[in-house]
Amino acid sequence: MSGLGELDRPGTPESPGAWDERSEEWALADDPTATVDDSRIPTGGPAAAEDDPMTSMDAPMTPVDPPVGPLDDASGSRPAPAARPKPPRRRAVDPVKALMHRHRDLCERAVDALEIAAGLEAHGVTDRTAARFRHRDVFSLAEEMYARVPHDGDRSGPATDTTGRPAARDRASSASSADETGLRPRAGWVLLSLLPGLLCAATVAGLRLTDGRTALAVAAAGTLAVALGLRAALRRGPLSRPDRAHGHGTVTRTCWLLAYAALGDGLLRAALHAGPDSPPTTASDGSWPLSAALLLTLALACAPAAWCAHLLAAGARRRLTASRGLEEFAASIRPLLLGTFTLFLGVLAGLTALCAVLLGDPPAYGRTLTLGSLLFLARLLTVHRFTHAPQLVLTAAVGAEALALSTVLAARLPGCQALGAPVETVAGAWGPAGVPALVCGAGALTLLAHATRTLTRASAHARPDAP
Repeated sequence: MSGLGELDRPGTPESPGAWDERSEEWALADDPTATVDDSRIPTGGPAAAEDDPMTSMDAPMTPVDPPVGPLDDASGSRPAPAARPKPPRRRAVDPVKALMHRHRDLCERAVDALEIAAGLEAHGVTDRTAARFRHRDVFSLAEEMYARVPHDGDRSGPATDTTGRPAARDRASSASSADETGLRPRAGWVLLSLLPGLLCAATVAGLRLTDGRTALAVAAAGTLAVALGLRAALRRGPLSRPDRAHGHGTVTRTCWLLAYAALGDGLLRAALHAGPDSPPTTASDGSWPLSAALLLTLALACAPAAWCAHLLAAGARRRLTASRGLEEFAASIRPLLLGTFTLFLGVLAGLTALCAVLLGDPPAYGRTLTLGSLLFLARLLTVHRFTHAPQLVLTAAVGAEALALSTVLAARLPGCQALGAPVETVAGAWGPAGVPALVCGAGALTLLAHATRTLTRASAHARPDAP
């Protein structure tokens, strides 16, 4: 046998084509229990009447038509095959939704859109970042976030006006809540701000009435009392630091500056004249005089410093509620900051003149105003959580004053006379007080320039309970 019959023998089809009867018989011969779906066998073929599958090999093959469906009764034509369902179209991703979820607490607690903008600005969101969220600036992005997130006490939606700010009722409630968070002056911090000045005045009076070992004991006790009073005044009120864990370096540098203000000028004058020959005294004509008037002025200045910080915080909160954008807020807060600083300098100058008259010493406006402004700006920046720049500037001031004293003392060594020439030149032109005045003045100008850039941000005046 040639084997052609074996090739034409019906078998299980390997192609995706339709089955015929011979394929069914071959499948049933291999497995009697197997069944073939009748719907896959084409109808109308002549092999349906054949008994022997081998005899149908010589019969002509009829082309197999695809299965058809029933006729449409209305048109008499067959219906079109069902269209393949299209995959569901992917919806556009909402870029603001993820940002709202990340800052959910900020959006729910905010009283207006500008407060959200301040929080976003504090987290590093800029206008360029807002452009990725399809907004022109940070404030427009904050307006959408404020409108889409339900707020505390109003889950049905915020009541806003056309500018995206809360309605008059909400602004009134936010103003009352702001008063409850410490924007109104309280008797506690007002009295505590007076405590350092009163204790320092008592200490200076005790030093004027005593001498010898008694004066030394009074000075030690008074220094401890003033330090404790100053610590209490700085822990409450507008001058309190929000995070007390990172202020030890600033406190140390401030103590050095105050110690130099009390003893440094007299020590520098004595060192320039091959001294000192005696311990420091309160007498202005001694070889090492103590600057009691300067210390008393700075201690009394704690109260006006607290009030100026309070005025700045209250004015910033009012402008934060009334402004319609970050640029508008920055433009309105800058005159307030400069005016507050000028007011503090004016009060400090008046206290300098008053203390000089009471103690009978010449007023030292230069070193008092420069040191007072340096400490005030450093504290103001620290209160608003900008601690890096004050630490750097205070460190530089401490180093410069220590270097000035060191070079004058080192100039006594043989062959080192040139080391003290710069300090001698400054002291000869403006007196020993000219050295700390230049150092503290440069530091105060640096911090003032930094404050006009950082304290004019809305994020610097956000509510303390805002994340």
